[in-house]
Amino acid sequence: MDWIKRNLFFLIGGVVALALMGLAGFYLYSKWSLNGEVIEKLNAQYAELKRLSSENPHPGYGKTDNIQIAKEQQQQLRALQKKTREQFNSIPAIPASDKVTSEEFSSSLRRTIDQLQRVATNSSVILPQAYSFSFEAQKPRMTFAAGSLEPLSRQLGEVKAICDILFAAKVNSLDNLRRERVSPDDSSGPVTDYLEKKSVTNELAILSPYEVTFRCFSAELASVLSGFGASSCGIVVKSLNVDPAPASAEPDPSGQPGPVTTFFPVQGATGFAPRGEGAGRGGMDNAMASRYGIRPGAGRGMGGPGGPGGGVGVQLRGPVAPPPPQAYTPQPGANAAPGAVAPGKGGLQTVLDEKQLKVTVYLDVVKLLPPKKGEAPAPAAAPAPAPTPAP
Repeated sequence: MDWIKRNLFFLIGGVVALALMGLAGFYLYSKWSLNGEVIEKLNAQYAELKRLSSENPHPGYGKTDNIQIAKEQQQQLRALQKKTREQFNSIPAIPASDKVTSEEFSSSLRRTIDQLQRVATNSSVILPQAYSFSFEAQKPRMTFAAGSLEPLSRQLGEVKAICDILFAAKVNSLDNLRRERVSPDDSSGPVTDYLEKKSVTNELAILSPYEVTFRCFSAELASVLSGFGASSCGIVVKSLNVDPAPASAEPDPSGQPGPVTTFFPVQGATGFAPRGEGAGRGGMDNAMASRYGIRPGAGRGMGGPGGPGGGVGVQLRGPVAPPPPQAYTPQPGANAAPGAVAPGKGGLQTVLDEKQLKVTVYLDVVKLLPPKKGEAPAPAAAPAPAPTPAP
């Protein structure tokens, strides 16, 4: 105790020094672990730098900075993406409303169908009887399934955009248009109005499928394809199927050919008229007969058989063989061999003898998703076209 009293300050200093040495050791140990972690990261970065240095293309050295070039190319790609988005304007829905009601959609649907039918008539495009453009299930309804008005209004706008291109190309007829089912009400519609395919969503857009079948010639088909290609809306032709169009006239179920009326001239006749049921004066009424100076009761044929301009009409069944060629009798003094056949008069040369085509086009309507952060904003929807006035 006497020693502690005599060396109290030395003892206190030694204890403090020992404590400080312990703290220094603990600090050194902790920093040693951190130093090991930093060395591992440094080695990893060095290995990455060595890997990049061996890559082709090289990150760059001297005046060549490939990293900066890559950043510039990234900006170019974003500019190209912005320019591409301008070619995929969204098709306006019908009706173009944020919250569509059943009354608005029902009236817009009937008005749009009537408008498309009028445009088809003005463009000489044949439609099926009372065609509803794949909305047969929705046309008679006044109420619709919950959550189906928005997709139906988008489909109605897309169907109108497709039909406008077909009618502008003046195809001969629109046979059918099919879309995907987006409403529970579609289950009650005809099967020919719907596709089994569904919309596909990728990183950039939603692709909605459509199928259109129409009849036309090659010129109209070219106009249809150019119309889809020049459209500012996102309509992409996925595939095309072209077949010869079947004959429009249906064959007789009995298998027998129908009656065919042909005419054989009688010497001295000036006209020909068919014989048949209700022929009368050559099959003409009183007004037509008086126009050509035919007296009433002149009999069958033009002027009646035996009268001036008499003719005989014969009704045959089945195909009629062409009349045999007549012998050519040369005029006196003509230098021609007896019995020679008269040469034909000739005519326009047939350059293109084209048959009607039945075309089935599979389309995808592209609806761009909202742009991500750092991308160009999507273009605004194109304004809806003005209604076509009634003829």
